[in-house]
Amino acid sequence: MATPYQDRKLPDPVLNVGDAHYFEAAGQGKLLLKKCKDCNEVHHFPRGICPFCFSTRVDWVEAKGTGTIYTYSVTRRAGPIAYCIAYVTLDEGISVLTNIVDCDLDTVKIGQKVKLTFKKTENGTAMPMFAPA
Repeated sequence: MATPYQDRKLPDPVLNVGDAHYFEAAGQGKLLLKKCKDCNEVHHFPRGICPFCFSTRVDWVEAKGTGTIYTYSVTRRAGPIAYCIAYVTLDEGISVLTNIVDCDLDTVKIGQKVKLTFKKTENGTAMPMFAPA
């Protein structure tokens, strides 16, 4: 039994201080991460302090936009439209919580290669998600 992907109504994100640049870049088709100048660790969701060494010396870097599904779940009963939530390990080495879109949700597999895409929220904010590569 196939579970085809369907676009669903996405709520707008609640922006925190410092989030504007992230979502502006998303609107241009870019996924931004933060990289620490002191310990060289990359992290997501971007924030003003490194979660590894607590340095405030962090810069924006653009992700390649490719990765691998680490784990996932297809939600069929939470609403009228089924969707797939997943942790994707980016080629940069970090995992992000995201949605898998634009495919038959029953074909999603752990270890599957994925690529970055964007879906619009109710008011047009671009949200990064992933589709099979």
